[in-house]
Amino acid sequence: MKCISTSRSCLLCGTMEEKDPSIRKTLIVQCFKDLHLIEDMELVLTLRCLWNIALAQPDDPEFPFLGVFNCMARLLNRCTRDQKWLSRGHNVYVPYYAAHIIGSYTMNKARFSVLAVKSGVISPLIDLLRGKITWVEQRVAVRALGHIARHRRTFEDIKVHEVEIIKLAMDIASKCIFTIYSEFVGKKSENRVEYHRYLMTKGLREFEMENKKAESWACQMQCWSLYLLNCFITKKRGINLICKEDFLKNLCDIWGGLQNQNSFSGIGLIRSLCESEDGRENIAQLVQVVENICNLSRSSDEWQFMAIESLLLLLKDPKTKNRVTNIAAPFLADLVELRTIKGRRKIGDMITQLLLQDYAKIKYGQVGFSETGSQKAIEDIWDFKVEKRKRDKIMSEQEVKETELLVSVLKREGNKKFWSSEIEAAVNKYTKALDLCPLNLRKERIVLYSNRAQCHLILGDAELAISDTTRALCLSGEMRPHIKSLWRRSQAYHMKGLARLSLMDCLMFINERSKLNGNKSSTRKIPYYAMRMLNKQMTATWIFADAAKSMEDDIDDKGTHKSRVQHRLAGGKMKGKIEEALLKSMPTPVKDHEHRLLKKGWLWRTSRRSKGVIEPSQEGKM
Repeated sequence: MKCISTSRSCLLCGTMEEKDPSIRKTLIVQCFKDLHLIEDMELVLTLRCLWNIALAQPDDPEFPFLGVFNCMARLLNRCTRDQKWLSRGHNVYVPYYAAHIIGSYTMNKARFSVLAVKSGVISPLIDLLRGKITWVEQRVAVRALGHIARHRRTFEDIKVHEVEIIKLAMDIASKCIFTIYSEFVGKKSENRVEYHRYLMTKGLREFEMENKKAESWACQMQCWSLYLLNCFITKKRGINLICKEDFLKNLCDIWGGLQNQNSFSGIGLIRSLCESEDGRENIAQLVQVVENICNLSRSSDEWQFMAIESLLLLLKDPKTKNRVTNIAAPFLADLVELRTIKGRRKIGDMITQLLLQDYAKIKYGQVGFSETGSQKAIEDIWDFKVEKRKRDKIMSEQEVKETELLVSVLKREGNKKFWSSEIEAAVNKYTKALDLCPLNLRKERIVLYSNRAQCHLILGDAELAISDTTRALCLSGEMRPHIKSLWRRSQAYHMKGLARLSLMDCLMFINERSKLNGNKSSTRKIPYYAMRMLNKQMTATWIFADAAKSMEDDIDDKGTHKSRVQHRLAGGKMKGKIEEALLKSMPTPVKDHEHRLLKKGWLWRTSRRSKGVIEPSQEGKM
């Protein structure tokens, strides 16, 4: 293990250079015993050195077995009990580094976690979780407690404080975004806490970098608090405490953002709750929660498969099946031809089997639904997956050819009606073609669904457009999704105000479009209309958007009212940086002038006519 710090004031520097193992071990033990007795810059530099080592080598047993946890526990206890000492010099940095070191070393190894608990780290970490210092220390405390709680051997020690920890974690997940905005992002640079700025930028104190880091930390804080709650749920603890109506309704909106797609998400917590009987009962009673899960199941979101798994678990439970089917059947009907997602095969067949289990009872009125669309959706699934399949099997080759020809004619007629602005007539033609089209003609059905979705968009029926585009995308598969359907579904979600789902489809559309026709630069430019949608949805999904809106009538330090625009200034440049990073990660190059506009966070105001861009509703051929 090597000390990363090069400062002569770091106590570990000389110790780490000792070549004799026994002497070095003695020196390290003594260093950890005496560390809490020193303060100010020397202490902070030593802790920063330990922090770097813990991040780089969290599984190295040397420091954990030589007393690093005892040392960190003493330091944290002093920080939480002696405010005068904490506010003196650079001591204010101590709790952040100490809690971070504990979290890093307990992340992977259960035996390290056992040592940490025996050293008494839980009590001071809970003090930080209560917000005894600031949200920065609260963030690293929830991370450390989550790592300790995940290990079976140390969960029992966390369980002693179950009620308080669950309440605090739920409070953090619900309010941390507003807290960070009001206490940091929404303030001018000179009004921000100085050591917070230093920790975020490692001393650079660059305004845009601080805002970007604050957004990342806010997402992490939310996701880590959910992970801590998940540790209780997986142990079948505190489920009724967690299943509060307001909390469950907001869970699907916690997703980690584009920068933290691999973090724990709200739908991940819902998925864990669906593993327990009490969790399923509570979720099934909330229509809004089930609808949120259903919307996520029909999307390009990274967590789509967890939403589908949650619905399957709810449908398998006899106690929740009817309630969930009443809401989810129209959504799930669009997924019955989904083949593979995230390596999971035959998802559509599983959905079909669960929905049609009680078809006979539904058909003869023994099971009823309050939602009229639900019963019709199940009947349509039966006709499609059972009756139509039988009809296709008994068709002769001649009948198949005649049917294919008729479908082609109806499609062309539908296209003519569309371009003649007879949209409803076009819908009827496409519907007749789909009713006749054999199931094995996947490509033809993809086009028909997508074309009909375009008609629904023009008619202003976003829900039907989402339904048809989802069916087209299920047929095309996740490896080569139908590009036009992605764009049309993005538009439909935008019409419904579902910015996150619209954004994910838009990003997928841009990525897939860039893969067409090899590396020809003319086909790899991002269309104007897609960039406009991307910019709009990035603004709508900015993590601090709701916080900024809620504070638009707040009064600033000088006693004047802040407008919404003023509140968003802090995040405007940060949003531009995220968009720029997104574009760099994509294989598609952007025109120089478009890049400059995006970098500055400006809205797209350039004339369509000067760009020669076709309106999105008429993009490409039908």
